[in-house]
Amino acid sequence: MDKYTNVNVDKLANIYFEGNVISRNIFLEDGSRKTLGVMLPGKYEFNTDARELMEIISGKLTLKLQNHDDWKLIKKGMNFNVPKKSSFKVEVSELVNYICSYFDD
Repeated sequence: MDKYTNVNVDKLANIYFEGNVISRNIFLEDGSRKTLGVMLPGKYEFNTDARELMEIISGKLTLKLQNHDDWKLIKKGMNFNVPKKSSFKVEVSELVNYICSYFDD
């Protein structure tokens, strides 16, 4: 799917890491929330409250999940899950466009 229809969008962006990671919240008709964002090249660590699904729309990064020793290459067309109450590190090598979905379970 290249676009979402019938959504509500927060006017203010979520800005992290001195503007190197920016996203916007969107709310779908079913009440679910996603963020559409961009990560510039760099190294970042994120914490999660809810379980997340990150879909990479363009670009490339390496990923290290909390309590894992290995780094995984993630690129356009791939996705990864992050457990709730967790963290993950990314090293972005090419500008990344992503969609993050949040789950209450």
